[in-house]
Amino acid sequence: MLRKPAVAGSFYPDRPNELKKLIEECFLDKEGVSKIPELNTFDGKVYPIHVMVPHAGYQYSGAIAAKGYCNIVQNGFPEVFIILSPNHTGLGSEISVFNEGEWITPLGNVEVDNEFADEIISFSDIATSDFLAHIREHSIEVQLPFLQYFSNDFKIVPITMGSQSFSASADLAQAIYEAGVKLDKSYCVIASTDLSHFNNQEKANKVDGFVLEDINEMNEFKLFEEVIQYNITMCGYGPVITTISLSKRLGKTDCEILGYRTSGDVTGDFSSVVGYASGIFK
Repeated sequence: MLRKPAVAGSFYPDRPNELKKLIEECFLDKEGVSKIPELNTFDGKVYPIHVMVPHAGYQYSGAIAAKGYCNIVQNGFPEVFIILSPNHTGLGSEISVFNEGEWITPLGNVEVDNEFADEIISFSDIATSDFLAHIREHSIEVQLPFLQYFSNDFKIVPITMGSQSFSASADLAQAIYEAGVKLDKSYCVIASTDLSHFNNQEKANKVDGFVLEDINEMNEFKLFEEVIQYNITMCGYGPVITTISLSKRLGKTDCEILGYRTSGDVTGDFSSVVGYASGIFK
């Protein structure tokens, strides 16, 4: 199946040259990394990091996302990127795995690793092959051009989480782990998430501080507990919990929060903002 762009021309430019220019601006931004990194070569089997990045329009969160992608580029690309996202549309199953075909962006086509995708489904009690959840979902699509800017030599496994329960996250983490062990392929998990939505700047900084502390401590239990307890409108806590849980299984016990800001820091309107952060698990 060919998955066509849903948000090209809105979340990011639909013309290749304009898109590349904007990606460069995200890296060069003072809130980014102030440079365009060079892609190194990775030829091992165990990729050293997993990554958390935001998924808003590039003008809002692109510079923060660039911090996460800089770390990927400097480590070199693995064989597969497993990209986890929340489900904003309500379509599809509890855990929807896009398990065959290609994703199209203005920078070309990206092939799905159907073997890895099918193994994740087989090891999971919840995940199913499902394309409907992905047709209009933006939070995986916006990640691809950041990778394609540097190379198209990689495959993806797109997974959208309609259920972000702790049990669903734990199930998915274990399934990815088991599939990875069986296939012996190098892979990096990208957890796509924005933080709190539509609070004023002061409250956003406060509640986002709660979740970023939990993430930094790699405490997925407390993260889930506080998101529920304080009704924190973090849209991708399931992908982050999954990634923390998986990282621990792989011996990655440290987290580094690379950057944080809100939409208000971009627009100057602090009355109703969305929080964005990048981090790595290593």
